[in-house]
Amino acid sequence: MKARVMVMRMFWRAVSAFVVAVVVMANVSIAGAASKINEDGYYKNIRLAGKVRVVESFADIKVQVVTSFPDLRVKVVSSFPDDIGEWQFVDYGENFTVQFVSSFPDIKIKYVEHFPGVE
Repeated sequence: MKARVMVMRMFWRAVSAFVVAVVVMANVSIAGAASKINEDGYYKNIRLAGKVRVVESFADIKVQVVTSFPDLRVKVVSSFPDDIGEWQFVDYGENFTVQFVSSFPDIKIKYVEHFPGVE
C-alpha cells in the first residue's frame, strides 16, 4: 500500500512539473508573438516613420489596415514624419515601401489622428 501511494505521489509530481513547463513555454511563445515591431518602432531593421511609397508588389512591408488590435498606430502627415507611426505618403524619395493586403500581412496598422506609435 505504501509503495502504491509513493508511486502516485511521484506520478502527480511529474504531471505537475510537466504542466508548469507547458505553461511557461506557452507564456514565452505568446510574449514573443505579441508584436512584430520592437519597442523602438523597427520592423526588420526598418524604422516605421518617414516617407512611404505604396507599391503593388515587392514591398518592403506588407500592411493590413485594421480597426482593432494593430501592431502600429499610424498618423498620416503632410510634412516632417519624424516620430514612429508618422507616415508621409510620397511618389518618390521614400524611406520604405508598403503593399496593402487583406490577408497574411507582415504588420497590422490602424489609422489615428492622435498618438501614433507602437501598440
